[in-house]
Amino acid sequence: MLSRLRTYLEMIKFHHTVFALPFALTSALVADRGLPEASKLGWILLAMFGARSAAMGFNRIVDRHIDARNPRTAGRELPAGKISLTSAVTLTGLCAVLFVFAANRLNALSFHLSFPALFVLCFYSYTKRFTSLSHFFLGLALGIAPLGAWVAVTGELAWEPALLGVAVMLWVSGFDIIYACLDAEFDKQAGLHSMVQRLGIEGGLRLARLLHFGFVTALGAFGVLAQLTAPFFLGVFAIAALLIYEHSLVRPDDLKRVNMAFFTVNGVISVLLLVATGVDIWLLPT
Repeated sequence: MLSRLRTYLEMIKFHHTVFALPFALTSALVADRGLPEASKLGWILLAMFGARSAAMGFNRIVDRHIDARNPRTAGRELPAGKISLTSAVTLTGLCAVLFVFAANRLNALSFHLSFPALFVLCFYSYTKRFTSLSHFFLGLALGIAPLGAWVAVTGELAWEPALLGVAVMLWVSGFDIIYACLDAEFDKQAGLHSMVQRLGIEGGLRLARLLHFGFVTALGAFGVLAQLTAPFFLGVFAIAALLIYEHSLVRPDDLKRVNMAFFTVNGVISVLLLVATGVDIWLLPT
């Protein structure tokens, strides 16, 4: 069982939690104007783990036949037979239950919103089969995280987390378009949809740059609305510089550094935002 669990965590790329979790914690910090109490923070972390793990597990299950045909993904756990379909379905279901249970422990609104959230998280897996807007559905799925964390802390919705959610959606959509460049030929052969298929690699990269400009703008607007100060905006400035660097790594005729742009730079961006927000709130309380 422990071996299957380790394989499952590898299958869902557990370390990619660094993309969404810092944004959820940023939202929780702003909502509470500090670190939430330990029990609430614990349930938020469990809910995040359950939601993301269920979504990723569902994606791997639904895409297992496509992954098996793609040379880049054929070595993934399900198509390679490293984990059985029954085990993957069982563990994915348990993660979904954990998410709903943790949401219920937080407050009534979190519990009620957990069901539509799960639908969005799972529905994304089907979108590339029929629309080039699939990147934006992925962005929406991750953009739920700041809203969920805010509701967990306050028990209500607000404009601040909605704006942060829009920022996350733009950011994720942009870097997912960059990542889709790696599968441009396979997606064309398999009849899958993406903005790279629709616009070409060069057009897709231009759109990604535009989306990331929108991301930085939305972060700035979030900071103003949340009454954050200099440390936060210095963090946003550093994030803008990192995005410029990220886009310098990838060219239409040179995709060798896409993985570096996707994993390393974006991981730093999300953690940097959390650190900047924490410094702002704890050192310069409003």
